Amino acid sequence: MSLGEPEGYDENARPRPFGRRSRSQMVAAAACLVLGAGLIGGAVTGSWLTGDSEGSDARQGFAAAGGLWHNVPVDQLFPPTLQGKGAGPGDADRSWTRIAVAPDGGCKGAFDPLLRKVLAPVGCERLLRATYTDATQSHVTTVGLLFTEADAAGMAALARRFDTERLDRRTDLMPLPYPAKGTVAAGFGAEQRASWVISVLTDAPVVVYAVTGWADGRTVDTALPAEEAMESGATAAPAQAGLGHEARGLADRVERGLRKRAGTATEQPS
Repeated sequence: MSLGEPEGYDENARPRPFGRRSRSQMVAAAACLVLGAGLIGGAVTGSWLTGDSEGSDARQGFAAAGGLWHNVPVDQLFPPTLQGKGAGPGDADRSWTRIAVAPDGGCKGAFDPLLRKVLAPVGCERLLRATYTDATQSHVTTVGLLFTEADAAGMAALARRFDTERLDRRTDLMPLPYPAKGTVAAGFGAEQRASWVISVLTDAPVVVYAVTGWADGRTVDTALPAEEAMESGATAAPAQAGLGHEARGLADRVERGLRKRAGTATEQPS
């Protein structure tokens, strides 16, 4: 027993086997095939000729940011004064004055052992730090820029780990402050840390952080990450004093300045 070839119907409703095609249909099909191949080839050629300009710009910006620690004056990375419009509790304005800049160098002794271990995969090219005080000189805040040795993939991996494991909220991973002798931050040590923030950038080989406390040297029993200290209804002392806003506000403005400098460095002359 054998099965016949299945039938279809032509434009006059006459039976026609599916396997057969008219000469005009075959010509049209061939033309479509050639046209499609031409379009695909043209798209590939166009992509090759134009290049990935967006990706190229991102790579240039990443590389430029990595060199800012020796290409940009300290007053541009850590301005002598910073304005924080709406940066305080209830959108109150803030202003900060720089009281000390640490000598730039490596990361030895700059972090507690556990945080140093977490940051080890991205390396330490250079560490810059400055300490600020608020307008009333009641609070002191150290802001740090850790320039790493990592590429974009390494920074992305570290950022994912901080995000998934919520490492930026662990009190055993707080950054250390920079206590400057002869200033209101002279007594700002590890026991005085009250609130902090850590941001791992993915468009620059930089980790930005800030840690804050009281200028009178009081010890803190329970430190709060900035995000928790800034929550509405938070009653812990660091939250009531607005120290989460201090850390977040200063870190954000230093980070914005860093991005601005990196963007300027990658602009091409017209």
